Amino acid sequence: MVIRAKAERRSRTFLQVAIALQTLGIFFQAVTAGLLLASPHGEVLHGVGARVMYGASMLYVLAAILAWRPGGGSPRPVLYASGFLVLASVQVVLGIAHVVSLHVPLGVLMFGLSVSALGHALSGRSSLRGAGTRA
Repeated sequence: MVIRAKAERRSRTFLQVAIALQTLGIFFQAVTAGLLLASPHGEVLHGVGARVMYGASMLYVLAAILAWRPGGGSPRPVLYASGFLVLASVQVVLGIAHVVSLHVPLGVLMFGLSVSALGHALSGRSSLRGAGTRA
């Protein structure tokens, strides 16, 4: 039981780190979007940031799966992470197509959702908490 609790704690920490990286990646994207207007290097930074943010979204899915499996808790974090990966995929397509009228609002929505998920994961009210202690 002690080993299971340690595994759940590690998985939860990994999930928190993955969400934090995703949130930082999206914030970096907002900063580099502003640089697009002021600097010729902004496009390169925004492109690199897009790849990092997409990778962070995939890491979030992996972390959610790993956090869900040991305790057999709610699959809700996996659904959230998967939905976020879908949003990130749409964001990439819109960015490549230069559909700024949808790309920017979706980026703002994604940042808000990521901050909300991070706050939820850090608050301890996560559905992962106590998942292994149910009878």
